[in-house]
Amino acid sequence: MRFATLLLLLAPCAAYVAPGTAPAAGAAPARHVVQQQQQQLLEEETNSGTGALLASGFGLGALLGWMTSRKQQIASTVAAVAVAVPAAANAMVDYDNIQYLGGSDKVDINNANIQAYRQFPGMFPTISGLIATHGPYKQVSDIYNIPGMEDKLKNIVKKYEGNLVCLPANPAYFIDRINNGNYR
Repeated sequence: MRFATLLLLLAPCAAYVAPGTAPAAGAAPARHVVQQQQQQLLEEETNSGTGALLASGFGLGALLGWMTSRKQQIASTVAAVAVAVPAAANAMVDYDNIQYLGGSDKVDINNANIQAYRQFPGMFPTISGLIATHGPYKQVSDIYNIPGMEDKLKNIVKKYEGNLVCLPANPAYFIDRINNGNYR
């Protein structure tokens, strides 16, 4: 009985024919190019190792979980977790210069979010916006060459120049300088 149920569940998968696998007779060349591009995208999706690994893990877990024994159900859960855990992405935990992203009296002009400049009166939002939308910078004095930086703004920056540092741009933080997604 279980075998018959399994066959009934798998029958639609075996009978499925992907549309557009062969160009129709008389099809326009442009349509054929679009079909090839779609096929390439489909192949890229199916070749992704993480997705396939997770799918196989959950498939194995579902197959083992379909059995009724409690031990088999526990084994299915362990199998699914064992397959999924190695595919998890490693997060960058430590960034040596994290204190310069707004947690101290010094701010990194290449990586800090515009909110980090709030501690310096007059810097937020105009000057911090100018700093964040330009760069990366090689040294702190480069910010005086930003287009639109008026003398009045340069005087404010000069007041806090000792609180600004210029560290190499880190892609993980450089992209979030304008909007880091933290809303109060």
